[in-house]
Amino acid sequence: MQTNVQELTDKIYNEGVDKARKQADAILKEAKAKAAAIEQEAQKTADELVKTAQEKAETLKQHVESELKMTVSQSISALKQELINQVTLKAVQPGIKELFSNVEYLKVLIQKIVGVWAEKDTLDMKIVISEKDYKEMETFFKNQLADELNKGLELSFSDNIKSGFKVGPSQGGYLISFSDQDFTNFFKTYLRPKTSELLFEENK
Repeated sequence: MQTNVQELTDKIYNEGVDKARKQADAILKEAKAKAAAIEQEAQKTADELVKTAQEKAETLKQHVESELKMTVSQSISALKQELINQVTLKAVQPGIKELFSNVEYLKVLIQKIVGVWAEKDTLDMKIVISEKDYKEMETFFKNQLADELNKGLELSFSDNIKSGFKVGPSQGGYLISFSDQDFTNFFKTYLRPKTSELLFEENK
């Protein structure tokens, strides 16, 4: 009888231990499976983050390269324009300045402009020159343009005019400027394409 009790006790113990071991194994297996799933999900998330970071870095790189190319292109273009302007200015400005400092040339130019203007029925015209030129040209106007002065031509001077002259209606409204700077700007615009071609051989 005692033996049967011992066997039954051992059997119950062994079954309990076995059951507990199986439960422990099941729990451990489940824990390992969950850990693996968590690790896999973490790796997936990390891979996605790395991929996103790489894509953003590549986009940023392309953007920076594009900006650099555009900046370099604009800088080169600006430098070319400045060189063209300086070369054209050096070629044009001295001759024009010399021309507009020549009072005799101004007299001829003014006389021709007055002649064209005088073709109208009335000579509603005003000429504004620098004070310096006014003193030198006053006699010329009185002698050579006396008829035009009698018909309404006005002559005056302005401190704002440093070279050349301005013409317009005597009643006001507008004045057309004929200065060395005006002619320099005109010739710069006219010669700029040719200067660009000569400097940078753009048509070749």
